[in-house]
Amino acid sequence: MRNHPSGKFLIFAVCNQIFIAMNTSWILIIVIGIVGMLVQWKLKSVFAKYSKVLSPGGLTGAQIAQKMLNDNGIYDVSVTCIKGQLTDHYDPTKKTVNLSEDVYRMNSVSAAAVAAHECGHAVQHKVGYAPLKLRSSLVPAVNISSKISMFVIIIGLLIINTFPALFWIGIAMFAMVFLFSVVTLPVEFNASRRALAWLQSSNALGQAEAAQAKEALGWAASTYVVAALSSLASLLYYIGLGSSRR
Repeated sequence: MRNHPSGKFLIFAVCNQIFIAMNTSWILIIVIGIVGMLVQWKLKSVFAKYSKVLSPGGLTGAQIAQKMLNDNGIYDVSVTCIKGQLTDHYDPTKKTVNLSEDVYRMNSVSAAAVAAHECGHAVQHKVGYAPLKLRSSLVPAVNISSKISMFVIIIGLLIINTFPALFWIGIAMFAMVFLFSVVTLPVEFNASRRALAWLQSSNALGQAEAAQAKEALGWAASTYVVAALSSLASLLYYIGLGSSRR
């Protein structure tokens, strides 16, 4: 029995759309990757620039952090020094504000901005900020998913015709990573807003220095936006790849 021409056209159209979708995803991934590198470069450039601008109060990053914690009635969180550059973070499980060596010791706009931002997370923890609580609850699952989702997806692709569920389990695991990157956005933006508000209200920074701190934290926040977009592009690519193999 001969195939109807319209049936051939439909198959060709479907395959063509899948091909276009996959190539579009690749282009999107590459573009986002390039944007991510540019943002990282700009972030380091801005922080290096403002690390040379002394904060008017003369306080180091460690002193800024301790003062912001105390001003917000937080006395059970310690400020520690860790190795690395831009490795600063707040650990809600240990209740520590961990500052990189330069931020911990330096008296600069960059150090003040980073230290206050990390303390912004401590304030979120104290007041029970919902997105932070959600992000913290996702951490155990995301730690596992980020490590093995790619292996599950690859194996799932190899046996997708006999056991398609495995591939979609891998997709669900990677979707968890994407969800984490999305939930991270309001957490980071809110921490920066809290930091900037305190830096100005406490007179830790003057008006000009506060504007510089806002610029630095804005570029830092941009890295999280790029990460979320990158996760989304990768997720769409894997879904398109799986759909084309079925």
